Amino acid sequence: MTALLDVYGLHASYGPTRVLHGLSFSVSDRGVTTLLGGNGAGKTTTLRAICGMVARTGEITFAGQTITRSSTEHIARLGVAHVPDGRGTFTRLTVEENLELGAITRRDRNDVVDDLERVFGYFPVLQKRRGQQAGTLSGGEQQMLAIGRALMLRPRLMLLDEPSFGLAPRLVHELFDILTTLNKREGVSLLLVEQNAALALELADHAYLLETGRIVFSGAAREIREDEKIRRSYLGY
Repeated sequence: MTALLDVYGLHASYGPTRVLHGLSFSVSDRGVTTLLGGNGAGKTTTLRAICGMVARTGEITFAGQTITRSSTEHIARLGVAHVPDGRGTFTRLTVEENLELGAITRRDRNDVVDDLERVFGYFPVLQKRRGQQAGTLSGGEQQMLAIGRALMLRPRLMLLDEPSFGLAPRLVHELFDILTTLNKREGVSLLLVEQNAALALELADHAYLLETGRIVFSGAAREIREDEKIRRSYLGY
């Protein structure tokens, strides 16, 4: 499959502290890739580096265009949507205002209303709460809002950081069903960081295992899922 995102020799730092040490990986067009590893492995930093939110060097290309030195806003305009850990909800704004912010970089304002209804189709509970202050939503509803806000960008690629964190099992499976639909029906590529490795490997077609800022193993998600030695050594199950 053709690569939509290519990362080569990615280094990233917070001040003098180097966190990523030469990562190289790709995400296929219309594919799902997951980054797995323990706390401190560098997964969140990888997503932030792709978006230009931390100091980084190396080469990052998206849809054939180099974005290594691009601003976060420019990368978003190209169609890369980031759903951060902690959800990033604007708690004092309403649900609808949060969703409208997701489309702030778009120029096709006439289509934004249609996309708002599209998001409500995926998340009917948000339609019921559209005038409600976002900070009063449950954790699951806030996660739905974060993904809905990212969809308002009309992304080609979504970067998802721990979407299942803190959610009840029923909501987790509901959320992953929606992500599957977005990938299969709408062709949105996904780069997923997820604590639930078993669930991530069910959704993904390719996986990379990170340890202290380095890739220690990569392969088809199905092969990693079926390799008991890798699961026990790196994923803890």
